[in-house]
Amino acid sequence: MMKRSKGLLAMMIALLLVLSACSGGKNNTAAENTSNTGKTDEDKASSDAGAAKTLSIMWWGPDARHEATKKALEIYSQQNTNVKFKPEFMAWDAFWQKLPTLAASKSVTDVLQMDAAFIQEYVSRGVLEDLSDIDLSGIVDPNVIDNLKIGGKLYGIPLSQNAQGIAYNKEELTKLGIPLPKKDWTYDEFFQWARDAKEKLPDGKYPIGDTTTWDSFNYYQTAMGIDPIMSDGGKKFLLDKELFMKFYKAYEDFRKQKIVPPADKAAAFLENDPNADPMASGVVMTRGATTGSVSALEQLMPGKVGVVNLPTGPAGGGWAQSTIFLSVSTDSKNKDEAKKFVKWFITDKEAGKVLGLTRGLPINPEIYKDLEPALEPKDKLGKEIYNQSLDKALPFYAPAPGFSEWVDMYRKEMEAVTFGQQSIEDAYSKIDKMGKELAAKAGGQ
Repeated sequence: MMKRSKGLLAMMIALLLVLSACSGGKNNTAAENTSNTGKTDEDKASSDAGAAKTLSIMWWGPDARHEATKKALEIYSQQNTNVKFKPEFMAWDAFWQKLPTLAASKSVTDVLQMDAAFIQEYVSRGVLEDLSDIDLSGIVDPNVIDNLKIGGKLYGIPLSQNAQGIAYNKEELTKLGIPLPKKDWTYDEFFQWARDAKEKLPDGKYPIGDTTTWDSFNYYQTAMGIDPIMSDGGKKFLLDKELFMKFYKAYEDFRKQKIVPPADKAAAFLENDPNADPMASGVVMTRGATTGSVSALEQLMPGKVGVVNLPTGPAGGGWAQSTIFLSVSTDSKNKDEAKKFVKWFITDKEAGKVLGLTRGLPINPEIYKDLEPALEPKDKLGKEIYNQSLDKALPFYAPAPGFSEWVDMYRKEMEAVTFGQQSIEDAYSKIDKMGKELAAKAGGQ
């Protein structure tokens, strides 16, 4: 009886040990599975962040930009050893020929350079990721961010400071006793300044140039508080007739009073040509210039160039924002890393040094401050245009998709006006008619 009890006890103990081992095995397996899937939910982000990634990126530009960008990518990979890059770089034309094909096949690179002239088109195609969750506080001026948003969302991280202003021949104006243009002048003050300046200029010299481009009038229309000519991806078109007639009648009077050059002389101007540039040649005292373009004019006229923001109206005037961006593709499988990278691109000081001015004046004031001591006067003039324009700036309005032919037609019709070949009224009718037709087509009507 005792032997049987001992045997039964031994069997029960063995069974308990087996059950215990099985129980322990289940716990170990669970632990191993947790480890294989990222340990815990809490650690998953950390594990994903450490996983090897390859970010594809494409941009356009000259060789200097290519070399600087590749060095910046190397710095990022040194700081983030799990990230490598697959870069593609090309000329402007090649970039915009390739991107539509990539967009159609949903194979756009994780990160891509984007331009203000095309960003709305690619947002409407659903190609670009919303980047509004990237905190740019203290890096980019809030007014610039607001002006960059499309439908209340941010689709591109701005890379550089750019603005449209007016350059003037400060040496010549001072010598002739003509007051220099002043910051935040209104359109009425701009027109009156031109009239007053003409009285002190010798024959054959003019205070301002004529205008035949759509954007010049669009600056005026939006400064007066009216919607831009094109909006909603080209579905809305508004060419305010009352403002159009007022603006171009002022220039018609200027042609009669020889405040602007005659049409044949204006047609022969060629910006940045030493002999044919309207201002460098000494013929016109002012001309349009941007942050990026004024340096070429300064090189033609060292120490003689001053700058001021575009004329303003009740709503403001001109624009001051980046026109070049880094965007993230909606098809990217590495969106978090791509977002981290595009913010790093404008905040890392080591990257800022190697990138220099290859995409213009850096948007980040801290990066610009580090570069400023080595900047030339021509680069500082660009910064001055930006600073003068910032507080009154309106958004940058690019032509809507499908309106390139209209842009060309606008210029040709207004050139015909300057040559006296047709009336302002006739030009308005043709320009307005084509614009409305294109808007109806864009809206599917």
